[in-house]
Order: sequence, then structure tokens, then C-alpha cells
Amino acid sequence: MSPLFRLRPGGRHGVSSRETRDPIGFAVAAVNRLAQSELIDRVGLRKQAEQAVYSTTRNGFRVATAAGRTFARAGRSAPGARPASAGSSGVFDLTPTEDEAMLVAVVDELATELLRPAASAADEACTAPTEVLAAAQEIGLPGLGVPDALGGIMEERSAMAGTLVAEALAKGDMGLAVATLAPGAVATAIGLWGTEAQQQTYLPAFTGDDVPVAALTIAEPTVLFDPFSLATTARREGDGFVLDGVKSAVVRGADAELFVVAAQLEGTPALFIVESGAVGLEVEADPSMGVRAAGLARLHLSGVRVGADALLGDTDGTAYRECVRLSRLAWCALAVGTGQAVLDYVKDYVNGREAFGEPISHRQSVAFMVADIAIEVQAMRLLTWKAASRATRGQDFAREVALARQLCTEKGMRIGLDGVQLLGGHGFVKEHPVERWYRDLRAVGVMEGAVLV
Repeated sequence: MSPLFRLRPGGRHGVSSRETRDPIGFAVAAVNRLAQSELIDRVGLRKQAEQAVYSTTRNGFRVATAAGRTFARAGRSAPGARPASAGSSGVFDLTPTEDEAMLVAVVDELATELLRPAASAADEACTAPTEVLAAAQEIGLPGLGVPDALGGIMEERSAMAGTLVAEALAKGDMGLAVATLAPGAVATAIGLWGTEAQQQTYLPAFTGDDVPVAALTIAEPTVLFDPFSLATTARREGDGFVLDGVKSAVVRGADAELFVVAAQLEGTPALFIVESGAVGLEVEADPSMGVRAAGLARLHLSGVRVGADALLGDTDGTAYRECVRLSRLAWCALAVGTGQAVLDYVKDYVNGREAFGEPISHRQSVAFMVADIAIEVQAMRLLTWKAASRATRGQDFAREVALARQLCTEKGMRIGLDGVQLLGGHGFVKEHPVERWYRDLRAVGVMEGAVLV
């Protein structure tokens, strides 16, 4: 079996062609170095209150988007490089490969050592700490979806690897998971549907040391939002397009340097690459009930002009449909990870909390509720993994992701509610993380875009 990941000789990891250690091994070493560095010591977020980006979130703000960097145009408008789909053994087996298991071990450590301790303060501040974002960048998460031919570490397409990473991160905190995964969502989209010019212009930045803040934005602030009937419009004008509308749930919107924006083009939804320096862009605070650490904002587009080369993918909606499905798959993975966090927490709580001289877990009503959570988490995981496995092999996964989303939306909210109930009065206070997980899990059924696997 060919490896999922492969190092390029002389690549950014600085190894020679004689080096045989795989890049996930280097990621493990990077996390070990990270554990010995000052990053974890600084994760107390002492500087969190000093960060100005969302200091006015409660009162709101509306300002021009960040100027961002200038991306030099390169390449030709030919089809870009596409990672190959993984092969199939013909046997139904959702067991993660050795490479995937190693990757998850790295991300688990990141989630445990950095995301979980930082989550409460990040939720309160509505922004992710720089220490967490730097650690995610250090182990290469933004470039996970970049093809090997373009400087990434992927030799084969792996929605499964992305799903496992999202699940592992969400066990630390869903909001911080979204914040760390957002740039990679844009890189993955450009890697999957970008032209040669788009890939050579933007993707090198996602494999370097200074990864741009980027956001995939599909959602809009409308009741009963339908991602296939967008209010944001794109019209052809001259040799380019003009975009108008409002997008919501834009991850780290005030800092973003690059957006992938969904807009209705001639009756069909399409994707457009928009740089933050474009005239007519404004960002507004959009604090939410859950996933607050992702620093959500609204993006206002007023007559934003982009070139013909800004169109990402096709105009018949094929790429857009796949984008929506891969995004929903990512949200299912986040729901599974957060649900697992609830289960792990309430098991310890009910076994340690005593009433009438014995642990409350001895009460059947409590034990049955915990068992139900365990059953539902496992059902959510199996459906999500099955959809991811089919996506990895290049097979149609529309049915599987629809089933997974339905289950994760319904059972995810139930898991959050039961977690709060099991803690009684403690479930209502911020001393325990379950109330935050409850708020985060409610996002699964309403969020579109933001993350992608």
C-alpha cells in the first residue's frame, strides 16, 4: 500500500533524500518539542484581554477588512494538480491506517495540552489565542489538504485523515478546532478545485511558516438558510465579476487575508476567491451562542470586483455541491469529538459524585443516560467515518453525509443537553465545560462552510 503522506527531498522539513522517516513522525517530534517549549506555559492566556481584535465584540464593530498580504499572480489557467483518490481493498473496514493513527496521536496531544486548557478563556474573549494557532501551524495542519505536487504532504486525497483530525481537535474544544482548521479549509478547496494559476498563487503560503488567516464562507444571516439558494450574488461585468451580499459565521473574519465566498451566479451557486484588500469589503462582529472561540464575524460585500480568475471551480454547481458535503462532513466530525468529550467528562463526574452514601452512577436513571450518550456517540462516529471513507476513495458519499448530518444534529444536541442534566446545578455554571459543549453542539445543524475535510 502506498503511504498516505510522503516527504519531498529538500522540502520544508529540511531533510535529505536519504531520510526515510515519514512526515507524521516529524509532526510527532514537533509536538514533543512543543511540549518542552514555553508555549504551554503561556497558554494561561494572560495576554488574552490585551488582544484588540474582538475586544469590542459585546458592543459590536464594523470596519474594513484587514489589508492582508499581496498574493503574486502565477501559473496558467489550466486545471491544477489534484491529489489521487485512495484505493479500495474491497473490504469494509473503517480502521484508521497506521499513518492516520499517528496523525491522530499528534493532534490528540495538541488538543489535550493546549486547546482544552485555553478553551474557557477563548470562549469568553471570542478569539483563539496565538499560542494555539501557532502550535497548529507548527505541526502542519493548514497544509494537510495541499497536494504533494504543490508543496504539501499529501500523496493521496484523504477526507478520512481530515475527519479524524477534526474529531480529535474537537475533543479539546470545538471553537478552537474551527479556528485552527479554517485556513486549511481554504487550502483544501483551492487544492481540489483551483486552476494551476490559483494553486501556484495561493497554496505556497499555506505550506510555509507564515500561513495566512483564511475563511471559507457559505452561511448567510437569513432564517432557514439554504446553501443552495444564496442571497449573495455574483454578476459578470467586463472581464470579471461583481459580488454583493452578506455572509455570516466567518471564522476570524477581522483578521482574514483571504476568503472563499459562495455566491449565486446566473442561478447557480459558485465559489469565488476574494482577497481582503478588495474594495467594498467590510467585516462586522457576529458573536454567537456557541463556537465563540472561532471569532465569528459577518462579511459585507458591496460591489466587490474580482477578476475572471477569481472563480474557483466550475459554474454548473458540481464543485460547490461537493464543497457543501465536505463541509458538513467536517461539522459531523466536530460533533463526534465534542460528544466524546461530554461522555468522558460525565463518566468521571457521575462516578465521583456521591449522594446518599454512594456514587450517583449507581442510580439506573443516571447509568442509562450515560449509556445512551455512549451509544449515540458511537453511532455518530460510524456514520461519519463511513462517509469520510467513501469520500477518500472518490466514491459518491451524498447519502452517507446526509445521514451523518441528520444524526449528528439531532443526537449531538441531545448529548449536550443530557450532559448538562447529569451535572445538575453544576451543568449550568461555567466552572464545568459541559455548558460550553452544549452550546457548541447546537451549531452542527445550522453551520455551513467554515471547515472542510
